[in-house]
Amino acid sequence: MSDLEARPDEAVCEASPAPGQRADFYPARVVPLGGVRGVTVERVLPQRDLPTVGAWCFLDHFGSPATSAELPPDIDPHPHIGLQTVTWPFEGRIRHRDSLGSDVLIEPGQLNLMTSGRGIAHSEYTVPGAPAGHGLQFWIALPGNRTGIAPHFEQHRELPVLTLPGLRATVLIGSLESADRQDAATSPAVAYTPIVGADLRIDPGADARLSLRPDFEHALLVLEGTLTASDIAAAPGPLLYLGSDRRELRLTSETGAHAILIGGTPLGEDLVMWWNFVARSHDEILTARNDWENRDLDRFPDIAGHPPDQRIPAPPLPNLRLKPRRRRIAADHRD
Repeated sequence: MSDLEARPDEAVCEASPAPGQRADFYPARVVPLGGVRGVTVERVLPQRDLPTVGAWCFLDHFGSPATSAELPPDIDPHPHIGLQTVTWPFEGRIRHRDSLGSDVLIEPGQLNLMTSGRGIAHSEYTVPGAPAGHGLQFWIALPGNRTGIAPHFEQHRELPVLTLPGLRATVLIGSLESADRQDAATSPAVAYTPIVGADLRIDPGADARLSLRPDFEHALLVLEGTLTASDIAAAPGPLLYLGSDRRELRLTSETGAHAILIGGTPLGEDLVMWWNFVARSHDEILTARNDWENRDLDRFPDIAGHPPDQRIPAPPLPNLRLKPRRRRIAADHRD
């Protein structure tokens, strides 16, 4: 999945220090992606006040009860730079093809990680006859010293699971430990910054504790059920931003719950995000857009199986240069 907005807003994220412990809720917004089915998604990141959590810079929830369609859109070839895409489906099947020659089915329970580096193009199509699609699409910003690496694609069909009484945590990327440090799980996915992402399934009546790195900032998105995270009640919908300086996360639930935990060291670089590009300046964005529009096949090769003219054109850039927007953690978001 990608950002298909016809007039995408720029998101320029200034570097910021660790914020300390927080308990802030940020509501998702419903974003139209268009297409014949009128598809919408819930966009959780970026937020105006919180554009990143660690290097996590984008999060869409597709197929949720709040959206208008059960299927993600078929997405023709389009480009990416400066990021990793993380696709984590719960239901449905998606065919992924890219300019590296990858042609795979994305299945529930499998991690699909595409690293764009200096440039990649890909497409995603729903599989006819497959169940309705439901899942998450993340972006991870590559650090400045890795934005020029060669693109690559990984599919991990089995991921490590940290199992505790009442809790099953599938580690998508990075590592996760129990609070007593007796159990741990580490994902095989390639990461370029200190980061963690995990799918949490919590049983009714559970009381489980996870170890957190205090130098990480963390956030939690509840997808189903309700839970309490270190004395903070959370329900489906908004992103719960926990800040940094936490060594432990206690999770309890009377109903049982499904949630996603993301975290990482606060991003120490200014980012410019526009359309499907993550960069450091307006000029980098402009160059990437021109390379895509001018069909620079060295940077964005054609995708096998797609005619050369089957591609999504880049939207027009704003008339003004993209300028930094300060990251803010506003008091009116505090719980």
